[in-house]
Amino acid sequence: MKKYYNPKKDNWASICERPLFDNTQIKKIVNDVFDNVKVNGDKALIQYTKKFDNIDLKEISFDLERIDISEIDINPELKESIDNAFNNIYKFHESQLFVSKKIETSKEVFCWQDKRPIENVGLYIPGGTAPLFSSVLMLAIPAMIAKCKKVILCTPPKKNGDINKAILYSAKLCNVNTIINIGGAQAIAAMSLGTKNVPKVNKIFGPGNQYVTSAKLNSIDYNTAIDMPAGPSELLVLADSKANPDYVASDLLSQAEHGPDSQVILVSLCKALIEKVEKSLKNQSKKLDRIDFINKSISNSKLIYFENKEEAVEFINEYAPEHYIINVEDETYFIENLVNAGSVFIGNYTPESAGDYASGTNHTLPTNRNAKQYSGVNLDSFMKTITFQKISKKGLINISKTVETMAEAEGLQAHKNAVTIRINDIKNE
Repeated sequence: MKKYYNPKKDNWASICERPLFDNTQIKKIVNDVFDNVKVNGDKALIQYTKKFDNIDLKEISFDLERIDISEIDINPELKESIDNAFNNIYKFHESQLFVSKKIETSKEVFCWQDKRPIENVGLYIPGGTAPLFSSVLMLAIPAMIAKCKKVILCTPPKKNGDINKAILYSAKLCNVNTIINIGGAQAIAAMSLGTKNVPKVNKIFGPGNQYVTSAKLNSIDYNTAIDMPAGPSELLVLADSKANPDYVASDLLSQAEHGPDSQVILVSLCKALIEKVEKSLKNQSKKLDRIDFINKSISNSKLIYFENKEEAVEFINEYAPEHYIINVEDETYFIENLVNAGSVFIGNYTPESAGDYASGTNHTLPTNRNAKQYSGVNLDSFMKTITFQKISKKGLINISKTVETMAEAEGLQAHKNAVTIRINDIKNE
């Protein structure tokens, strides 16, 4: 890990850079996938599964009966854990339900807004090196609460063409009844374009590799929205002399194991802590399975010391982390001065893993500095806000002069006339 001590602001931009990869070839492959799926539909999906995953599929739609019986073969302890996580995530997202309020902006001019679900949504669930059944809960629970009409789940098959049992059970809990065992850019293309067996959706959610990310950006050209631009996972830990170095190291490692392009950052207000964390990183990593991923990720990562908290918080807002752990004595200062972050974890006993699985918050979050303009997935992500207004005769009289004057000033005579014609009728009554 690279070390920086009180880095000058002129260097912050380069320090905040995420691992960069040339995606020119990726974009070309993704464009070809979209073109092929557009022309050949399900046939192209089966061909790509053979080409990219080396799996021969006969059908791409997953048997609903196998979803129903998914809990039979699942480990009872895992089943109970998924049930507990479901309850916590449901409770937190249900609390986000919107209550409409009618406002009288002028006398007898009433305006309000209400929420309506996005009718058809697609969920992409990675299933490669780590089958993310937790992402099923994070995406399908708010879709269920929002009452989206149709929820499509795409996930890569295992070598035998089957789907991870925990993914199936999580989907069953969330009332997802359309599962497509296709992964990669081809799955995103299918949900964007629609095929015989894959319905076109209005919005796509979910994490994925560089091909999936590129495909999601491509889907916007086909009138399909996405949750957010996503990239490799990242974590920034803020710590001081009061922090436990072993806890800090464990948090950094938990995020580093996501993949070789993940990035973890320690911002320390204590020089001595950096050495302690480095030592703990070496000791703990020896016992972990995904050591190759961790080593590559750690090479992209940084240890940064700031001697004053003002510069530290300014740097953190500039970095705009996906996950942000605040583990300092003066946590209030950093909470109140936070502007940019996806999800925040406060204190010695709030590991980022808790939010990944079971505390209740959503783990689908903006990466690559997108926390400056995007929120993480929440109930609103599955809803549209529609505004309403109702104006009485008296109300129209009250605002008619304002509307007519403004419309005339903009040179929009028909806009003005739409009010004038009504006002004249009211006056003649």
